[in-house]
Amino acid sequence: MIQSTLTAKAQTTLPKAVRDALGVGPGDCLRYIVSDDDVRILAVRPVERLFGVIKYDGPPVSLDEMDRAIAEGATRE
Repeated sequence: MIQSTLTAKAQTTLPKAVRDALGVGPGDCLRYIVSDDDVRILAVRPVERLFGVIKYDGPPVSLDEMDRAIAEGATRE
């Protein structure tokens, strides 16, 4: 079990094992989900970190082509 202590200002330091598990460091944001007696801590991932996650090896696609594909997909049942 990993634990930390609250200071007089209700602050704590996330233990290294928790920071490593979340993949966070200085300046990163955290989100807290409170549910009954449980609290979950999630790392907030900036959109910039998603760049390059999805690989596409096809030809470049224009914004008009993307808009058209989205519109066609929205009308399908």
